[in-house]
Amino acid sequence: MPQPGHIIALDLHEPETLDEDIAVFYEKCQAKLGLVPNVIRAYAWNQKKLRNFIAFYNELMLGDSGLSRLEREMIAVAVSSANRCYYCQAAHGAAVRAYSEDPVLGELMVMNYRAAALEPRQRAMLDFAVKLTEQSHLITEADRQALRDAGFSDADIWDISEVVGFFNMTNRVASATDMMPNPDYHAQAR
Repeated sequence: MPQPGHIIALDLHEPETLDEDIAVFYEKCQAKLGLVPNVIRAYAWNQKKLRNFIAFYNELMLGDSGLSRLEREMIAVAVSSANRCYYCQAAHGAAVRAYSEDPVLGELMVMNYRAAALEPRQRAMLDFAVKLTEQSHLITEADRQALRDAGFSDADIWDISEVVGFFNMTNRVASATDMMPNPDYHAQAR
């Protein structure tokens, strides 16, 4: 039985028990990030699901988009803050700090993005993301038009919505499994 604060099945899936492609991915994470994110280790109990998770994450967060990587990370943090997902607040708060080169912005995003001095485009994007998270049934054409007025295309609105949806899903999985962030995230980009 997992202990509080431990990821379900985490200790069962170290690199030597993984398929070759997943072991290589672990090595890439270690080389690039200095760690293997615990979310990756948690998903390793089912390598097919892990591959799907990695592919979707990489497409959403690193693929071609009218949204910058910083903007996508800001969405991740605002959604995770609304959902009170400790894992994603820590991990993606560190990413906001790194991409923005602003440790204060990373902290404000975790605590309350509304307190941050954001560009109107970013504020409109995050207002939409949080409304979609908390009250998706209330999204109307006026909400989409506010994004267009802030400079987003319909393709950008799709991307915003997918990132919001992805993090709502992962926040719930993290909460359900008591997934804890790697401690290293707390010291990154400060």
